[in-house]
Amino acid sequence: ISKDKKMAKSQGKIVIDSERCKGCHVCVPSCPQGVIAPSSAVNSKGYHNVEPVNNDLCTGCTNSATICPDGAITVYRLKKEQ
Repeated sequence: ISKDKKMAKSQGKIVIDSERCKGCHVCVPSCPQGVIAPSSAVNSKGYHNVEPVNNDLCTGCTNSATICPDGAITVYRLKKEQ
């Protein structure tokens, strides 16, 4: 590929529904970019849920949303020119 051609790179963003999250943290190791981390916050059910950190590193791979047993993670993906 020549340097003149721009390649589209996928940029993602995750949104976590903290009330649906039960704090199993299965999603944390599933994220290859390390975008998800345990939170010190507690939801209304008393669970220590997860939160996005460094969301700008998200590639939109959807691993976290796929593995979440509670459907608490939504992944948005958009293409950006690099």
